[in-house]
Amino acid sequence: MARSSINQIEKDEIKIITELKKNARESIDKIAHRCKFSRQKVWRIMNKLEESKKVWGYTTVTDDEKLGLKKFFILIKRTTTPLSDDLAEKIISREAEKKALEDGVVIDNSFFVHGKYDWIICFTANDIKHAKKFSDLIQKSYHGHIADSTLLETLFPIRYNGILNPNKEKLKDFL
Repeated sequence: MARSSINQIEKDEIKIITELKKNARESIDKIAHRCKFSRQKVWRIMNKLEESKKVWGYTTVTDDEKLGLKKFFILIKRTTTPLSDDLAEKIISREAEKKALEDGVVIDNSFFVHGKYDWIICFTANDIKHAKKFSDLIQKSYHGHIADSTLLETLFPIRYNGILNPNKEKLKDFL
C-alpha cells in the first residue's frame, strides 16, 4: 500500500476519533456528515479502530458533584526496591481496586508515568474520609515499595475526558 494511502487512512481515523471524543453517542450518520465520509466508511473505520484496540471503549462524562461524589488523585513515588513477581501480579490483577470498590471508591484512571512521581491514580469517592482510607489501603498493599504519596482533591473540573465543563462559569467561585 502506498505511503500516501496509509497517511490518508490515519488522517481519516483521527477525524472519526475526534468526533467520537466529542460525543461517542453521536449517530454514525452525523459523524459521517461532519467528516464528509459515507456512513459505511465511518462504520468500517470504527470497527477497525475497535478491532485494532486503538479505541478501547466508550465512556460517559458525569457531573460528580451532582452524583454526590468527589474526584481525587493519588501521586505515588516508588522506592528502588524491585517488585517481586507476586507483587507485580497483584498490581496487574487490580486487587486494591477491587477492595476499594467495596467502600464506594471507583478508579477512573491509573497511569504509570515518568517524572517526579511514578504512578497516578484518579478516582471518585464519597468524601475525603473514603479517599484517605483508599490512600491508606494503597500504602499498606504496597508497603516498602512506596517512598512518597500525595492525595489531591479536585475542586473544579474545567475539562474532563476532553469535554469542557458546561458549568464553567462556576470556576469564578474558586478564583
